[in-house]
Amino acid sequence: MTWSEMQPLLSQACWDTFYMVGWSTLIAVVGGLPLGILLVLTDRGGLLQNVLAHKVIGQIVNVARSMPFIILMVALMTFTRWITGTTIGREAAIVPLAIGAIPFFARLVETAVREVDGGLVEAVQSMGGNTWTVVRKVLVPESLPSLIAGTTTTVVALIGYSAMAGTVGAGGLGDIAIRYGYQRFETELMWITVAILAVVISVIQFAGDYAARSLHRRGGHSGAAPRLRLLRPKEPATADVGKVA
Repeated sequence: MTWSEMQPLLSQACWDTFYMVGWSTLIAVVGGLPLGILLVLTDRGGLLQNVLAHKVIGQIVNVARSMPFIILMVALMTFTRWITGTTIGREAAIVPLAIGAIPFFARLVETAVREVDGGLVEAVQSMGGNTWTVVRKVLVPESLPSLIAGTTTTVVALIGYSAMAGTVGAGGLGDIAIRYGYQRFETELMWITVAILAVVISVIQFAGDYAARSLHRRGGHSGAAPRLRLLRPKEPATADVGKVA
């Protein structure tokens, strides 16, 4: 297969992969962020302490995370058909991708939020802040660097999941690698697909790490940490005595 024949296939496959990963990441963040925060708030000592709710939510998240993605796709076929009207194609792949990523991202959010200094929470509460104020003003802004790192990890995982989704007709780079690289013995095309995936993942990881480090140096979402003005030390008293003398 010549490059002129490969190029349109690879271009469409890249677009399909970005489309699936982009939408599933957005849904995972929208669904996983409040779920992860809720896991922290309902835990023992949390602002919304509820042991039963915490255990139920945690167990649901654990079960969803433990299911292999290929099995999850098969198990959700009926639900996927009900949502999208089909079980084949990039739109259909978004459903299992998002559902599989939500509990994964929720655990990353839980870990990030637990790292927030409890003294900041107590300070906001002492000034009359309610739970929503604590979440909006403290928990999310202070954990933002870790949340960005977690989002980066989720995107990288979703790229791998999307490659597996290609084995069942979802399209994307995984589909190209299977249909052409494996089934039609187009080894060159398969290795080009692998190289593209490696480059994309490296770029995404670098961008995510850079953004997380930048926010961490700036002290989170709230901007640069305030600098303390150091007072110039007073001259020793002996100098004044010498002047008088």
